[in-house]
Amino acid sequence: MLGVGKANQSYILMTKHSPFHYFKTSPEVIRLAVMLYVRFPLSLRNVEDLLHERGVDVSHETVRFWWNRFGPMFASEIARKRRNQARSHSNWQWHFDEVFVKINGERHYLWRAVDHEGEVLESYVSKRRDRKAALKFIRKSMKRNGQPKIIVTDKLRSYRAAMMIIGNADRQETGRWVNNRAENSHLPFRRRERAMLRFRRAKTLQKFVSIHASIQNHFNQERHLYSRTNFKLNRAAALAEWRQLFSA
Repeated sequence: MLGVGKANQSYILMTKHSPFHYFKTSPEVIRLAVMLYVRFPLSLRNVEDLLHERGVDVSHETVRFWWNRFGPMFASEIARKRRNQARSHSNWQWHFDEVFVKINGERHYLWRAVDHEGEVLESYVSKRRDRKAALKFIRKSMKRNGQPKIIVTDKLRSYRAAMMIIGNADRQETGRWVNNRAENSHLPFRRRERAMLRFRRAKTLQKFVSIHASIQNHFNQERHLYSRTNFKLNRAAALAEWRQLFSA
């Protein structure tokens, strides 16, 4: 009886923690829909059409619900695994940069932290580009990812003022062309932003950039650094890992 009780308890815990438990659609289809919408510059209706070609009949509103429901879960799980792996590596150099984003015609700023390999570490949306916003962004980045040895920024004064408060202003480096890695990290998001026809709320923007960064990191194989054979192996491994998210 004790063994049966433990088995029932394990089943209850498994079903309780499964995000797909109350959905009729298979987890494979849900993962595919979320990946297509977040990773590629596709609209909700584009994803609906692509799924229809694969014999899956869902509406674009269903796709919207899936990415809102499962996108944060998938991104959080990917980020957790990558942070655990990154702890064994040195935080040698980070790059900070910010770009403006229009929300209902009002200018907001998207701050982004990128490591020396081009992986997005943190994304943060604010209304202003002052010391207070820079300080919150830097503290948030360091709380989740540790302390870097070098921080490369542009010549925005807010970075210097915030880093003086933290006490690591001596780690800052500025200069022409030295921050291209952070500036280039905005390109995938800009392409995705155009497909989404802008954002209406800062909360939605913050949610999407966080999800997009995690999924972009997961599938970014930097194919120019590898041979075709190694690139195909890395791509297949990333896709296989994606298909196993919350599979147990």
